[in-house]
Amino acid sequence: MQFQLSENQRAIRDMVRRFAQEEVVPIAAAHDRDHTFPMKTAKRMGELGLLGITVPERYGGPGADYISFALVAEELAAADASHSVIFGANASLGVGPIMAFGTEAQKARFLPKLASGEWFGCYALTEPEAGSDAGSLKTTARREGTHYVVDGAKQFISNGAVADLCVLFARTDPASKDAKGISAFLVETKKGKGFKVGRNEHKLGLNASYTNQLFFENMELPVDALLGREGDGFKIAMAALDTGRIMAAAGSVGIARAAFEASVSYAKERHQFGRPIATNQAIQWKLADMDVRIEAARNLYLKAAWLKDQGQPYTHAASRAKLFASEMAMKATIEAVQIHGGNGYTKDYPVERYMRDIKIFEIFEGTSEIQRLVIARHVLGQ
Repeated sequence: MQFQLSENQRAIRDMVRRFAQEEVVPIAAAHDRDHTFPMKTAKRMGELGLLGITVPERYGGPGADYISFALVAEELAAADASHSVIFGANASLGVGPIMAFGTEAQKARFLPKLASGEWFGCYALTEPEAGSDAGSLKTTARREGTHYVVDGAKQFISNGAVADLCVLFARTDPASKDAKGISAFLVETKKGKGFKVGRNEHKLGLNASYTNQLFFENMELPVDALLGREGDGFKIAMAALDTGRIMAAAGSVGIARAAFEASVSYAKERHQFGRPIATNQAIQWKLADMDVRIEAARNLYLKAAWLKDQGQPYTHAASRAKLFASEMAMKATIEAVQIHGGNGYTKDYPVERYMRDIKIFEIFEGTSEIQRLVIARHVLGQ
C-alpha cells in the first residue's frame, strides 16, 4: 500500500521536525545524563498542540488524524525517545480512553487541560504482579454509597510523577479473578488524600521520561470518576494499547532513523586504512539493511494508523507494526554502535543513548512475545 501524505500531514510533520531538531536535540543528552524531566519542552509540546494532537477543536485540540499522531511520535523519537514517550503517555494513553469512552462532561472537563499541556496524563494498568497478564491486577475499587474507595499499587507508570490526571484500572467486582471484573477511572492526582507517587525508576534508558510506582490507600473517588461502565475496564485498556502500539512503532522508526543518519555521517567522516569506512562493503551492507527495514517499518505503522482513521479494525496491523519496528530498531541501534566502533560506546556520540532507549520499545505496550501471540490469534482466526 503506497501512502501519500496530505498537505496538512506534511505540515505537521515538518513543524514537529523543526521543533524537535531545534529545541529537543540540544537538551536531550543533558536530561538523559541528569535523569531530569524536560518540563520546558514538554510544556512547549502542549503549546504546539502536540499533547492532544487528535483532540477535536471543540475540546481545545487541533483535531488531527492518527497518521499525524504517528508522524509526531516518529519525529520526536528521532530527536529524543523520552520526549516521544512523554507525548505518547499523554496524547495516546491519557487522552485516548477519554475520547473513546468518556461522557460529554468528562471530555469537556479534562481534554482541554490535557491537550494544552496545562495538565499531564498517565495510564495506570501495570502492577508488580500484573504485567503481560493485565487481567490479574489486584488494585481494587469498592463502591461505598456515593463514592469508590481505591486500594492498591501500580508500577512502571510513564509520566507518573508529573501527571495531574491518571487513567486508573482497578477491580470493582471482588468475586472476579479475571478481566471481566475490571473498571476504569479518571483520577485527579493532585486532589484528595490517599495517593502517593513512588520514586523515579533507575532505568537503562528513557532517563528523561519519569517512570514511577503509584500507591492508592483508601483513596476516595466520586462516582462520576468512573470511565465507561463497571466491567468495561479491560476493553478500555486494550483499546488504548492498540493505539499505543502505533505510537511505539512510530517511535521505534524515529530512533532507528536517528541511528541510521548518525551512522551514514560517521561512515563518511571516519577514515581507516587511508579511506572512509563508508567505502567498505561490510559497512555499506549494514546501512543498506537499515534503510530497507526503516522504510518497511514506517509503512507498517502508517497502515495501522490509516486503518484506525478509517474506522476499520487495526489491532492486527498495530501489533505487526510494533513487533517489526521495535525489533528492527533494536538491531539498527546495535549496528550503529558497531559502525561507530569504540566511539559508539562513549557518550560523546548519541548512538549509545539510542541503543539504551530503544530496548523498552520491545517491552512496553505489550512485549514482543505478546505481539506474536496477538498476531498468531488473528492469523488462526481465534
